[in-house]
Amino acid sequence: MATFFGEGVVAPSRAGVDDEEEAREETPEDREIRRELEKKREIDILWTLKSGATTESCADEPFVCSKFIVAIGRNAAAFLSSFILDSVCWEAVGVVKLWNEWCRTSSTTNVLPTDSFCLFYRLISDPTVLLCQCSCYVAEDQQFQWLEKVFGCMQKEGLQVTILSTCPVADYKTQESTLTLPSPFLKALKTKEFKEQVCCPLLEQPNIVRDLPAA
Repeated sequence: MATFFGEGVVAPSRAGVDDEEEAREETPEDREIRRELEKKREIDILWTLKSGATTESCADEPFVCSKFIVAIGRNAAAFLSSFILDSVCWEAVGVVKLWNEWCRTSSTTNVLPTDSFCLFYRLISDPTVLLCQCSCYVAEDQQFQWLEKVFGCMQKEGLQVTILSTCPVADYKTQESTLTLPSPFLKALKTKEFKEQVCCPLLEQPNIVRDLPAA
């Protein structure tokens, strides 16, 4: 149970299993197909954090990261491109290889590929500041993988994470008419650990965040 609105909580699963599906035995062919699909849906992250060498795993020790800014969705990613990454202050240091129903990246993906939709950048003047531009769809069964592999390479102590995402105005729940709302507008959610001043009004109940931003 959340102690305040906006706190991340894990909801109990209410997923049920159909009686017929439960009774049906899985054939060897079914198991093989399931294993192949699970393997294909695995997420790989390529990093070039040291000496330009590309590696599919992080270093032996997690690298130091003070600020990590993640833009999720095409609009948020475009915002980063237009207002932050449009300079020579950033260098590409990583890329995500991802396959699902809505996203297919090449098996030969390298850092800064033309067919990637999820890139990591590092501030040249301060290598502890990272950006992630994620304009691809990350399926529900891949979100934990994405988080585990990305944050598994970073030191958690002193790390500040900022998530940028968007949703349609029609999904915003308010007693006012959405026709009178300025568009676009900015709202925020924060954890109890965030002690700095928030740059915009907090998101009101009963609005929620979904998918990878919520994860």
